[in-house]
Amino acid sequence: MFNIIAKWRLSIWFLTVLLVSGCGNSEKYKVIYNGEEKENQQYQTSKNVDFTIAIVPKVSGIPYFNAVEEGALEAGENLHVNVIFTGPPIADWKQQMNIIDDFIQKDVDLIAVSANDPEKLGPVLQRAKRNGIKVITWDSDTNPEYRELFINMVDPEKLGRHLMDNLAAKMGEKGDYAIMTGSHDAANLSEWINWIMEQQEEVYPQMNLLEVVETDDNPQKSYMEAQRLIKSYPNLKGILGSSSVGPPAAAQAVMDAEKVGEIIVTGLSTPNLMRSYLKDDTAQIVTLWSPKKLGYLTVSLAKELLNDNRPKDGQHIKNIGNIKLKEDMVIMGLPIDFTRENIDQYDF
Repeated sequence: MFNIIAKWRLSIWFLTVLLVSGCGNSEKYKVIYNGEEKENQQYQTSKNVDFTIAIVPKVSGIPYFNAVEEGALEAGENLHVNVIFTGPPIADWKQQMNIIDDFIQKDVDLIAVSANDPEKLGPVLQRAKRNGIKVITWDSDTNPEYRELFINMVDPEKLGRHLMDNLAAKMGEKGDYAIMTGSHDAANLSEWINWIMEQQEEVYPQMNLLEVVETDDNPQKSYMEAQRLIKSYPNLKGILGSSSVGPPAAAQAVMDAEKVGEIIVTGLSTPNLMRSYLKDDTAQIVTLWSPKKLGYLTVSLAKELLNDNRPKDGQHIKNIGNIKLKEDMVIMGLPIDFTRENIDQYDF
């Protein structure tokens, strides 16, 4: 049970999450471009057609996917396509299946899903394809047979190894640590964790992974699990959150346990969720990409696919930059590290 002070702090934190979630239309926020001046839009078209693109995130109502939605809607307006963005309230593949089934009934032109399970969504996605609906994945992939291409934010191996390097550097390359993930079923999270663990085993033998905790991308569950980790492992020296709600929950739990400076907090999260924790040294470094840019890229490539144009390696996408292509996986760009020193340069 929380004491009164802990309850007050937790209430403030949840309120902050909700406020950040409501910042989807912030005038300050801009798409973060790669900065390339090169204009080589071989497959960008100005054809004005009445396509409807349905986008399904893993979960709705958290800042990360709110920012994705903002970018997707902006792309829809710029590219003259209809965009519908609907996700489940919790990271659950069955609820995603129902949403996709509803989109099939509405006869949309393309469904783009960030999958909560790489296999279990297969039957409903195959039914969509049989109905003439194109299917792609973004953020979190399915089995390749269920979709035409996967839009990935970054190279998963580079990201996983980078996250481990960040944690190791802040822990002095030794000590016990834990990982907080969203769902074991999410393909992207599982792949990142595999690379995190491989990097630790190869490069940091004096570090010891205690536990990988599943949080369902739920802020309250994440906080409770972080509290449990701190109480269960007196020698815990680091927590790495591999989904966006993990690091702020871990930072709040470390603060409430009066362990600031004793337990390192790193991982993947948004600048707005981590700003205060980075500034007061409760957390040390977090990493992400522009989720708004991911939403913009997803709609851009979806429209091109509907026009029978497949992406190519090195292709320049307007408002995004040059993409990379590995077989049928599109890689948007490189991750961004946020620290106490640069956090105020970002607003999402």
